[in-house]
Amino acid sequence: MTYAVLLEKTATGYSAYVPDLPGCVAAGATREETTDLMRKAIKMHLDGMREDGDPIPEPRTIAESITAA
Repeated sequence: MTYAVLLEKTATGYSAYVPDLPGCVAAGATREETTDLMRKAIKMHLDGMREDGDPIPEPRTIAESITAA
């Protein structure tokens, strides 16, 4: 499954979260580090849900970058 990940620039680097997986977050010094950590966080989050017998939510969020005129 492919989930939308939202990245935000912070004062010390980047933070990220998955709207379709509440509580699945990551933070790092660089965008690349944060993306890598987020990939691992999603896997760990889904593994935990499976172990607990929770249903895995279908990806529903769609993210786009839109340039204002």
